[in-house]
Amino acid sequence: MANGKLILITNDDGVNAPGLLALRTALAEVGTVEVLAPDRNWSAASRTRTFHKPLRVDNVRMLDGSIARVSNGTPSDCVSLALLGLLDRKPDLIVSGINAGLNLGRDVSYSGTVAAAMEGVRDGIPAIAVSLDTISDPAELPNYASAAEFAARMARHILDGAHLPRGILLNVNVPYQPKPRSLEPRITRLGGAAYDNYVVTGEDPQGRNYYWISGDPMTEVPPEERGTDLCAIAEGYVSITPIHLDLTEHSLLEELRTWETKLGEAS
Repeated sequence: MANGKLILITNDDGVNAPGLLALRTALAEVGTVEVLAPDRNWSAASRTRTFHKPLRVDNVRMLDGSIARVSNGTPSDCVSLALLGLLDRKPDLIVSGINAGLNLGRDVSYSGTVAAAMEGVRDGIPAIAVSLDTISDPAELPNYASAAEFAARMARHILDGAHLPRGILLNVNVPYQPKPRSLEPRITRLGGAAYDNYVVTGEDPQGRNYYWISGDPMTEVPPEERGTDLCAIAEGYVSITPIHLDLTEHSLLEELRTWETKLGEAS
């Protein structure tokens, strides 16, 4: 059934990223694939959109010989352009990735990979964001093929009719694999802080101070993180986290409505 479906692929690492090529190769076995990706790296771009200048779109040839489209816009721009008319029809599924590095916990709000999936969900299209642990052992080549095969299984499952409510994207993180093995998934919630952030300071050749924000992955998972994406990755499982675009804390609405009279009186 899935073979007649249209799948849009994008990322935030740029059109030449190996994760994008692996994803395209795997998803070509699931449906018709269209690629529209940024022309450069937009990591940590979040939902940045371009409204103050024109966007360009060109055709490029990927390393496997297939044709992709490339834009000077952000990951969110790429999805928006596709949905606003660059594709002949709206895709049945959007897959963003495979990101070089995990997108976990509270840090998903920074991610251009996740933001691209959000842009699809905003328009009512099912979307998956896929990220791979590429830093646990920098000396090893990342196993993008294995992560792409898992993403393809997920895509086929969704396109064959698995229920995914409107407004929900799936944030998928694949652990480091020192040896090829089968990937076991866990359904998770978002965890807390994924990185221990700090600022590096210095002085440039002109004598001006600079500040470089950086961070190291958290090495220990506290007990309260059981059931989270952080815990699943630490234990070697693929984490699949449903994320809703509705950021409203509904449980507080009734309580906070008592503020209406007080704040109205103050004005």
